[in-house]
Amino acid sequence: MDFERHQNDLRVQRKANRTLGAIVALLSLCQLLSLGVIAGMVGSERTIIVPPNIDRTFWVTKEKASREYLEEMASYVAWLVLDVTPSSIDWKKDMLLGYVESDQYGSIKTRQEVEAERLKRINATTVFAPQQLVPSEDAQNVVVRGRLRTLVNGFETANEAKAYLVEFSYSGARMHLKTFKEIPNASK
Repeated sequence: MDFERHQNDLRVQRKANRTLGAIVALLSLCQLLSLGVIAGMVGSERTIIVPPNIDRTFWVTKEKASREYLEEMASYVAWLVLDVTPSSIDWKKDMLLGYVESDQYGSIKTRQEVEAERLKRINATTVFAPQQLVPSEDAQNVVVRGRLRTLVNGFETANEAKAYLVEFSYSGARMHLKTFKEIPNASK
C-alpha cells in the first residue's frame, strides 16, 4: 500500500467531513432561527374584519368591538330591517339572517317572514332615517334613533320618531345580532 496516497485520501475525507459538519451546523442554526420566528408568532393572531361599509377605523378584541364598529353594524342592520319595500324585503331578510346569533335565528327569521308577508299584502314601504346612534361598548349594543316613514300604495300613512335597540355579541371573529327591537322614548 502506498502510504502517501493513503494519507492524501485521509486528508480529503477529513476536509469533506469538516465541510459537511459546517453545513449541518448552518442548517441547525437556520432551524433554530425558524423555530424562534414561529414561537414569536404564536398568540399574535390578527383577524381581518370587513363590515358592509367602512367609513372610519375601528378595533376588535377577542370578545368586544369598538363603538365605531358597533355604530357601523347597527346602522347596517337598521337599514336591512327598516328600509324595505315589497320587492327588497326578501333579499334583505336573507342578508340579515347571515348576521344573526344561532340561538336567535328561528325567532328573527319568523318575525322577518311575517313582516315580509304583511308588507307584500298591503303593498307597504318603510323608510328609516337614522338621526342618532348611541353605542355602548360595555353592553355591546346601540340605540338607533330616527324617523320611520311608512307608505302604503305610495301614500304616506305614518312618519314618527322611533328608537330601536340593536344588541350584538362578538365571537369567532364575527359580529352576531342578538336582538333588534323597538324601545320606548324615541325622543330622548
